[in-house]
Amino acid sequence: MDFTHDTRLSLQALTALVNTRHPDTLTTVADLDDLCDRWRWSGGRNHDEAELQAVRDVRDRLAGFWGADEQTVVNLINALLFEGNALPQLVRHDGFDWHIHATRADDPLVVRMVVEYAMSMMDVVRAGDLDRLSYCAADDCDQVVLDLSRNRSRKFCDSGCGNRSNVAAYRARRKRAD
Repeated sequence: MDFTHDTRLSLQALTALVNTRHPDTLTTVADLDDLCDRWRWSGGRNHDEAELQAVRDVRDRLAGFWGADEQTVVNLINALLFEGNALPQLVRHDGFDWHIHATRADDPLVVRMVVEYAMSMMDVVRAGDLDRLSYCAADDCDQVVLDLSRNRSRKFCDSGCGNRSNVAAYRARRKRAD
């Protein structure tokens, strides 16, 4: 399935947020600011410790999308949408063409994030693409992976695990050859 731009961006942002858990790289308001800037979050922000803690607190719940069966994912999506009082609407802003928002711009950041991620996961479920969510294949890594490749071949996270694995395999082949 070829997801829309906003769904792809949301899924990538969701993956990035979940991967801030191990190691914990979301420890300061500045870290949250950087995350929001990187993924171009629109709407109001408090830029305070309470906002940071609310986003930190939701990470484990959002990680529940990975490794879960379809019904569990659907239940989580529906719960997040219900809790966020989702009301889908089409909007254009900040250079993005028409896309869906399901919260008000002045809702708390964590509510906007959770609802946005739930909306993007709806597209994943509807497309039958839950297999695009996996865990890094590196033995020493517990990061989550979002595979948006055409041939569904992505096995490693963005933390350099693929390169480390390839280098280790190369060295092992060289050692056997010697």
